Amino acid sequence: MRPRGGAATMAAVLGCAAVTAGCQGGGGAPPAPAADRPPGSDVNPMPRDRVRDGGTLRWPLPEFPTQWNFHHVNGSRGVVEQVVQGVLPYLMRSDAKAVPHPVPAYLRSARVVSTKPQQVVVYRLNPKARWSDGRPIGPADFVAQARALSGRDPRFQISNATGYERIRKIGRGAGPHEVKVVFARPYADWRSLFSPLYPASTCADPAVFNGGWSDRVPVSAGPFRVARIDRTAKSVTLERDPGWWGRPAKLDRIVFRTMDTAAMPGAFANGEIDLMDIGVDASALRRAEHVPGAVVRRAGAPDWRHFTLNAAGPFLRDVRVRRAIMLAVDRRVIVRSDLADLGWPERTLGNHFFVNTQQGYRDNSGDLGRYDPERARRLLDQAGWAPRGEYRVKDGRTLALRFVIPATVPGGKQEAELARALLERVGVRVDIRPVPTDDLFDRYVTPGDFDIVPFSWLGTSFPLSPLRSVFARPRGARIQQNYARAGTARIDAAMDRAIGEIDQAKARRLVNEADRLIWELAIVLPLYQRPQIVATRGGLANLGAGGFHETAYEDIGFTGPR
Repeated sequence: MRPRGGAATMAAVLGCAAVTAGCQGGGGAPPAPAADRPPGSDVNPMPRDRVRDGGTLRWPLPEFPTQWNFHHVNGSRGVVEQVVQGVLPYLMRSDAKAVPHPVPAYLRSARVVSTKPQQVVVYRLNPKARWSDGRPIGPADFVAQARALSGRDPRFQISNATGYERIRKIGRGAGPHEVKVVFARPYADWRSLFSPLYPASTCADPAVFNGGWSDRVPVSAGPFRVARIDRTAKSVTLERDPGWWGRPAKLDRIVFRTMDTAAMPGAFANGEIDLMDIGVDASALRRAEHVPGAVVRRAGAPDWRHFTLNAAGPFLRDVRVRRAIMLAVDRRVIVRSDLADLGWPERTLGNHFFVNTQQGYRDNSGDLGRYDPERARRLLDQAGWAPRGEYRVKDGRTLALRFVIPATVPGGKQEAELARALLERVGVRVDIRPVPTDDLFDRYVTPGDFDIVPFSWLGTSFPLSPLRSVFARPRGARIQQNYARAGTARIDAAMDRAIGEIDQAKARRLVNEADRLIWELAIVLPLYQRPQIVATRGGLANLGAGGFHETAYEDIGFTGPR
């Protein structure tokens, strides 16, 4: 299953959501995909008449969210989207080639009807589409969400304003079920907007937007509805919604259960869960390959692993120090360690927007993408950090960085230890700080209580729009998703030029221009494109390793008895 959406989603763990491409059965690792092949999809696609009615899908989560508003700064996570994709409207859904298409249950059509003097998009809604409180889905929902996410009212604690800040006005179209969106400035990725769509009743008031979805999902409009959120058991149960007007869900229910990633291989082997995101865990892969009836599915993910550097911290404010850190980290060592024994190309990533297998990818890392400890030492010297004994000092302080990792993710600890060994070679001390996985973002990353943190950005069919808020200049206390807390006017302008370019070839060139500027700022160090390696029960249909493919939850099910 592919997490996606208008805001960039994040994963604290090395493996996060289930997705797929090139599949093999249990017993032997599947061959590695060609490094230059576009991402595929391996979800065991089955027509609905071959999927059994009924049954429960048991789906593990690596962390338990408390904020279910995906557009809130603390809700923009892959685990949140895994759940809400089954209960909220997603107007567009991408195929395996990253082409978005209208979802018929919500949209009859969506098209640009004018580009001059302004870009105008008309959405023709399915007249049957309704919220669970009985209200029809309509223009008021579009208006409220656009206002909340525009960034104009700082009381709304949003994760991303990209696209919404370009909307001039929204009104009714010519027909009774049409919504007309007029943009003040061109926006090429207009298809990324309003997915997920939240009801006007929870978007109009900042207090409700920020707190109305905490520990609850008050309104829904999907093939499933939330039956229970159990904070004690850290589980969420979805049940088939009898009020759903689309194709009925094949499953009776989906039970999302939070567990440590280290416990997932045992739970899968014991039949307690029906799928498992292997991520880059070679031992979990080997164990899954020997589970009777299990299938290992693979895809090239649009997701990427990285280190974020906190440029607002006392040691990393100086760009020379940040560049030194990047030069001192041998990314090849970390890539080889993370991807060992997975049958996957061990390639570093040289771009903040495109992954290696994606059209438009260009390695823009330049000198900062190369391991160069000698140059790192010179930069630290220039920044005034003099060698003294084992570590570097300045004004009586030791250059010591807090490397914060989620405690239950073994891969994160391994990355931290490798980074510590590499950085100590140039005189930088690294203190590894494991923290509760559920608290990583809320209590450490978002407040800025770290110097270096590893996690994965989960990509979408739109390479720039979801990530603009990650690299845009923070506005006062509002960082949105720029956890590095640094940016420049030149980067903002370059991203805005790319976002406003309708010609895709020109847009890709402009995206790469923005990427080169981000490398110069030295705030996020890309490591590699994440493989999607997912173990599933052999009879699980229409779910697995999707790449860019986005699954229709109503079609998920089992092909045989359980």
